Amino acid sequence: MRVFRPVVVALAGLTFASTLFMGEATAAKGSFIWLGPKGRSYLVENPPNGRCLTMGQHARGGHNATKTPAVLFSGKKCKGRATPLAPGKKAPSSATFSSVRFG
Repeated sequence: MRVFRPVVVALAGLTFASTLFMGEATAAKGSFIWLGPKGRSYLVENPPNGRCLTMGQHARGGHNATKTPAVLFSGKKCKGRATPLAPGKKAPSSATFSSVRFG
C-alpha cells in the first residue's frame, strides 16, 4: 500500500503535466488581427492550430502576430485561393479573405 500511493500520485502528476504541454502545443501563441466592416479591427488571441476559422463577415488585411504560419483562404471553410502569411507578417489592407488556418 505504501508503494501504491506514490506511484498513483506520480502518474497523476505526469498526466496533468502532459495535458498542459499538449494544450499549449495546439494553439498559435499571439494574436491574429484583421479589418472588418467599416474598417473596424478584430482579433483572435491564441488561435487553434489546424482548425479552420471562417470569418462571419467581410475580412481584409490580416496581420499574423503569432509565431505560427497562417494561410488565408478566399472562400469559406478554408476553400478557394490560399495565401500563406508568415509569422509576424501583414497582408495588404486590400487583400480580402473568408477563412484562415494556422499551423
